[in-house]
Amino acid sequence: MRVDLFDFDLTSELIASRPAVPRDSARLLSVGAGLQDHVVHDLPALLQPGDVLVFNNTRVIPARLFGRRGAAAIEVTLHKNVAADRWRAFARPARKLRPGDRLDFDGLAATVTDKGEGGEVELAFDRAGPDLMAALQQFGHVPLPPYIKRPSGADARDRTDYQTVYAANEGAVAAPTAGLHFTPELLAALAARGIGRAMVTLHVGAGTFLPVKVEDTRDHRMHAEVGSIDAAAAEAINRARAAGGRIVAVGTTSLRLLETAADESGRVMPFAGETDLFITPGYRFKAVDRLLTNFHLPRSTLFMLVCAFAGIDRMKGAYEHAKASGYRFYSYGDACLLHPQK
Repeated sequence: MRVDLFDFDLTSELIASRPAVPRDSARLLSVGAGLQDHVVHDLPALLQPGDVLVFNNTRVIPARLFGRRGAAAIEVTLHKNVAADRWRAFARPARKLRPGDRLDFDGLAATVTDKGEGGEVELAFDRAGPDLMAALQQFGHVPLPPYIKRPSGADARDRTDYQTVYAANEGAVAAPTAGLHFTPELLAALAARGIGRAMVTLHVGAGTFLPVKVEDTRDHRMHAEVGSIDAAAAEAINRARAAGGRIVAVGTTSLRLLETAADESGRVMPFAGETDLFITPGYRFKAVDRLLTNFHLPRSTLFMLVCAFAGIDRMKGAYEHAKASGYRFYSYGDACLLHPQK
């Protein structure tokens, strides 16, 4: 499909620079047969007892590093862990980087071991495993998306704001942002309503921010991300669906992982591995009945996914309504609850 089919205009004042406080006071647009305006803490009333929300419990790490290559300043954003001491990363500037180059950051150092396309490099650090993770926690910065403008970069508040309240498994370099709307109080209200919960893990990579530079979706390559679904989560999802409950993916990351792990009948299997699933209109959804997600960038793979789920015309109409109504867009913005296109 032509990428320009997924374009739309958005003014900068609609891009959220901070999240709603409290988190579940963010606005929520229900997109079904019509459009209905709600707030996120209305969610229990919009779902039914027996439904199951599937959350991505990945935990964001401080994956942005500032340092030097010799006398030249350099910035890297880690995006995929490939060994105990090695990460693939996007570097800026990357043009002069070569394998063997040493990069010095505050408190740690790395050597370039490989160079790919689009500014991607592989780095071998001077420490590994828990020692490397501890150094990142001490010296790294929260990898905020490029559209959230901070004159001096991410601040202390972002360390909390850009993390879900149920984050558990370290490894993401971007937040599963639909989950940022949940509070302990909202989770308790959902449980009291009889709505189930299943946790899966997909370590979101920085590739989620990369623009689609091709003219046709068939030519775009997704960066693989590592994920897992354990047997207990798979069984809970399958049992609920067999009993007539609906599976509600909290975010596009949960949806992509569920669809990767599902067989043709929609049964979700335990999974551990990589997914580079790229969903565009025409895809047949097998495992997900509803999608809770934020408002996405034009021409992005995420907007293509929601158009595949709910329909291009319906999503463009929903986004026009959201813009006219002052909804806040992107990672720290408001949410929408999508019903599938029939």
